[in-house]
Amino acid sequence: MAAADRSSSIVEYFGGEAGYRCGYCKNVTGNLSHGMWAHSMTVQDYQDLIDRGWRRSGKYVYKPIMNQTCCPQYTIRCQPLHFQPSKSHKKVLKKMLKFLAKGDSSKVAGDEEPMDSHREDAIACSFVLKNESDISQSELKPLSVEETERVETEDNNEEEEMKKEVTVKKVESEPPQTCVDKDSAGSSERSNSAKLVHTTPKPGKGADLSKPPCRKAKDIRKERKLHKLLQNQTHSLEGTPSQVEPQVLLSQNSKSKANQPKSIEDFIFVSLPDDATHQLEVRLVPVSFEDPQFNSSFSQSATLFAKYQMAIHKDTPSECGEYEEEEVVYELVILFGDFTRFLCDSPLEAENPPSGPDCGYGSFHQQYWLDGKIIAVGVIDILPYCVSSVYLYYDPDYTFLSLGVYSALREIAFTRQLHEKASELCYYYMGFYIHSCPKMRYKGQYRPSDLLCPETYVWVPIEQCLPTLEHSKYCRFNQDLKAVDEGCIKELGRVRVLHKRIVMPYSMYKKRRKGPSDEASVQQYASLVGQTCSERMLLFRS
Repeated sequence: MAAADRSSSIVEYFGGEAGYRCGYCKNVTGNLSHGMWAHSMTVQDYQDLIDRGWRRSGKYVYKPIMNQTCCPQYTIRCQPLHFQPSKSHKKVLKKMLKFLAKGDSSKVAGDEEPMDSHREDAIACSFVLKNESDISQSELKPLSVEETERVETEDNNEEEEMKKEVTVKKVESEPPQTCVDKDSAGSSERSNSAKLVHTTPKPGKGADLSKPPCRKAKDIRKERKLHKLLQNQTHSLEGTPSQVEPQVLLSQNSKSKANQPKSIEDFIFVSLPDDATHQLEVRLVPVSFEDPQFNSSFSQSATLFAKYQMAIHKDTPSECGEYEEEEVVYELVILFGDFTRFLCDSPLEAENPPSGPDCGYGSFHQQYWLDGKIIAVGVIDILPYCVSSVYLYYDPDYTFLSLGVYSALREIAFTRQLHEKASELCYYYMGFYIHSCPKMRYKGQYRPSDLLCPETYVWVPIEQCLPTLEHSKYCRFNQDLKAVDEGCIKELGRVRVLHKRIVMPYSMYKKRRKGPSDEASVQQYASLVGQTCSERMLLFRS
């Protein structure tokens, strides 16, 4: 009989036959998913599970039944090492800097909060409450285990500026360090050879993300003038390279950095003036009631969550004047309970290996403190290969700061920072991309990003997935029709089971079990978590 250690994941599989209300299309019974309760889980097991389409909500871990559910939810990951902020992203970063430096809280026409927190991503549905485990802790113990503004001005005299630039050689900035994912290495080759089909988005369904962003006419004219001046300058300099070269090299050294696009860090870590109106501090706090920082900020954080839910998601009490005091208190208790259940209770076991990031792996609250009070909290999981965004809630009074977008950009920058110490940690998982729900398409704006193939579990660039998603809400992204799930279950007997506090392979448990066979349920569980996880995690059987 195999010995169990303290780091073993222990799960209870519930299956997933009944349909529940969909938070996206509001279908009463259209939301279909498989689920299991994680009493404890290692960060490596959860990493492997989200790479197979799973996602957690508190301790409940679920996987949408992709070819049956009303709104297919595709796991999406961004590549921070290659990420460059778009114009709209820079706009949000500049807005924050203006607010911090000068207290400017003016709203710009067209501003909106595309990256709102993911209520349905984090709080799956009512089935979470139904399936909460009531197994006693003693049964789960195996017997063998005791992350102002430098204002960018435009030169009105564009032609004079371009004449200065023509003496500078074009500097090719080095590409960001590449982080190769073992599961996507093979698929990228196929992906690069795949034919892209550009389709026009249907009315009301947003921009066509498969096309490059539009360019300003002024930029195009400037590029043409620059090209023409460059040609003229080249002709006039022919025959006298020795006289020109020193000047070119000097200009190149002084302007090479200016020629590179600004990164997120150029906005986030810029020094504020001494007389800045506001001060923003981002604190990373482990999700643990044993942590002093977590405990001391718990009440303020929970109160912010309740305020957010009532204002943004219209949770009760929405009109406190119509409630008796006792009813208001009761509803607030429910909201506080939800806060603890979904955003504080995590099955992930904290780990701090020497080769990992300084903060270690596990679940964290990234708190945004403005002038001494919390205005936003990003709930994240730090895993061996990624930072996984779980949820965000913020003070509705600061909606004008687009905190959803701002926090996502901070988390991308944070992932880069962690990568410096832990080289394999180089992805930012944004939860689920739901193409059939227009308001959830904003996640595709963080490029480059990939979607997970729901059949073969390989990563495919989102540009190659969008055309097919326009025609069908459920798609197999891997274009190699012969490809199969490499991590599929091959030997059911090797699945690890925890039965009567004893760890054993399923083959042995099957012989000892009394009553009806549960082989079909165990087979379904193993096929969904994959062979590797099924041999590492402990499947609880009563």
